[in-house]
Amino acid sequence: MSKGLIIVESPAKAGTISKFLKNKYNVKASMGHIRDLPKHELGVSVSQNFKPDYIMDKSKSKVISELKEATLAADSVFLASDNDREGEAIAWHLTEALKKELQNKPVYRIVFNEITSQAINEAIKNPGKIDMAKVEAQQARRILDRLVGYEISPLLWKVITKELSAGRVQSVALRLICEREAEIKAFVPKEFWKVEGDFWKDNLPPFKAVLEKINGKKVEIPDEKSAIEIVDSIQNAETKLKEIKRSNRNIDPLPPFITSTLQQEASKILGFQAQKTMSIAQVLYEGIDLGGESTGLITYMRTDSTRMAEEAVTKAKDLIKERFGADLVNPKVRVFKNKQSAQDAHEAIRPTDPFRTPESIAQYLTKEQLKLYTLIWQRFIATQMKPVKLLSTNVKISMGNAEFTSTGAQIIEEGFLKAYSYINIPLGEKIHPDYTKDDELQHNALEKTQHFTTPPSRFTEASLIKELEAKGIGRPSTYASIIDTLRKRKYVNMEKKSFIPTPLGNDVNRFLVDKFDCLFNVKFTAEMETKLDEVEYSKIAWNDVVKEYYDQLQALINQVDIKKEKNNFIQDTGIACDVCKQGTMLIKHSKRGEFLACSRYPQCKNSKSFTRDADGNIKIVVPTPLEEKCPECGSPLMLRNGKYGEFIACSNYPKCKYSRPKTLGIKCPECGIGELTAHKSKKGRPFYSCNRYPECKYITNDKPLPISCPKCGNPYLVEKYSREKGKYKMCPKCKTEME
Repeated sequence: MSKGLIIVESPAKAGTISKFLKNKYNVKASMGHIRDLPKHELGVSVSQNFKPDYIMDKSKSKVISELKEATLAADSVFLASDNDREGEAIAWHLTEALKKELQNKPVYRIVFNEITSQAINEAIKNPGKIDMAKVEAQQARRILDRLVGYEISPLLWKVITKELSAGRVQSVALRLICEREAEIKAFVPKEFWKVEGDFWKDNLPPFKAVLEKINGKKVEIPDEKSAIEIVDSIQNAETKLKEIKRSNRNIDPLPPFITSTLQQEASKILGFQAQKTMSIAQVLYEGIDLGGESTGLITYMRTDSTRMAEEAVTKAKDLIKERFGADLVNPKVRVFKNKQSAQDAHEAIRPTDPFRTPESIAQYLTKEQLKLYTLIWQRFIATQMKPVKLLSTNVKISMGNAEFTSTGAQIIEEGFLKAYSYINIPLGEKIHPDYTKDDELQHNALEKTQHFTTPPSRFTEASLIKELEAKGIGRPSTYASIIDTLRKRKYVNMEKKSFIPTPLGNDVNRFLVDKFDCLFNVKFTAEMETKLDEVEYSKIAWNDVVKEYYDQLQALINQVDIKKEKNNFIQDTGIACDVCKQGTMLIKHSKRGEFLACSRYPQCKNSKSFTRDADGNIKIVVPTPLEEKCPECGSPLMLRNGKYGEFIACSNYPKCKYSRPKTLGIKCPECGIGELTAHKSKKGRPFYSCNRYPECKYITNDKPLPISCPKCGNPYLVEKYSREKGKYKMCPKCKTEME
């Protein structure tokens, strides 16, 4: 007997849904997109109104074959990909790929916000059709991105170096990072001074107050001399508590998570990169096996809406009563306003069942899954709890013609903090309630402290996502991939969790801003996002949006003088070539970073690695001579630094090409014959392996240290790292840990 076929994107999602439907339907996974633009050609016919040339993904041949077979056997087909532009496009591509097999069969589009039994069955009872406006919005974005990549990336290859890419949105994110770095470098600190003191009455506890005004005007103290003059003029003046105001203040909980705020908070609180957050959230959404029952634990994680289902809110209130007490339930249902740009296709990110508490399912989750689920659960529960109540105290103190101020607050009721404590509430000074107006106060010797204005902070993942969202650049589903692309292209590095543009990133940005400013700027990119939204709402035709962009793009490309631009990006260091003695060393780029090359290339192929000191000055990486002789020609050996780590090579290169990896002096724990060597992967990550590879294939990511274990005598320890402990040493044999 034939059954209905449900097609989803992933096997995990398919498995969860199949269990809910108790074998009444055949559930298959498409493994994401099965059709796309070709990888190695434009795939867009500009002359035919930007008609895309979609092709089947060859890696999905087996999947497509199985889907065709399942479609032929089905009496009806339900397309259940995600309820967003990408999901709608996947559903449409499936109908195109399975057109022959779908003839004379009913085809439905079903959507749901959470993968629970009730949500799935409800969706099947109320099926719809593919939303072609959504498909066209996705298609417009895909074609725009393809046109930018195929038209501008080759310019970067010719002007700067090969294997670079420009992205319609990624390039604007890079611009934000580069412009922030330029602000920081151009920043000139400005000196200012503060005057403050401790004030008290009788035996009451003292509190700190800061000089705010002199003669009723806000004070600005530019230097130490001014600070001394002010202190000398007021130090012995009568001191009174001129004004004291006490007031109650409420702090409401934050809205439930949307994609951007989840990525921001997971970065700040859990230290997760955006891509990692989305990967974990995907698993929580698609389903976790809870002791035989597989179910989705959170609602759909790509959303910009703070809307919450009434049923979920009711359950949250019941949970609060049971867990925290009825007195902590907010009297009214708290509703949060969406931004104007929010598409509201989904609810906020919340637990599918608030009574599925983190501790009740901890045994079924990995540590990282539990951390993220807990964060989502806590944030959602807090939305329906009472606000935090504060008693605020504001004080003004007169001292002659000067006025000092102090502010303090104390928490009277914790409210939602009992569920979600990640809120920074600055409490300031503790000002005792017995202080009253006109109190005569005593004070210590006034303190004069020097300060300097600080430059703007570099972007972290959290603050960059916040900035992109605030400026309307990209959409919730794209933030993680934007950041990931910047890293992969080596346009940025991370320093103390902050983005710093690499020299390559700065050069790419300089070229794009100089030649394509009107396309790669914040305002234009935000307007383009709005136009894509209008395509989704059937207000404008997708071809018109693409044509407008393409015409501007072509006009700008035609103005680029490749030869002239290439010269602008060659930096001559003035350092004489030590091989040919005629050329000078130029700074060039490769996908692995900067290097020096002779200006007479290809006649002279001399090239060198280099580093920069704190001032940006070039320091050539010089090989270290060793006492050992080359076993092949007898010349001295040199310790060199290569793209994959340190190695030992003959000083007579290129005549003698002898080389070998540098070992750490630690015997391989697997074969006991070879020694361990340090390497770098293609992505620059360190790893360690036996120098007898491929005979011995031992490999580890832990750095071996030539220190014997004091407990078991193992000849080496390994270096480990965790967020809680930082760096520490551990014996790989007996697992003893030590600092």
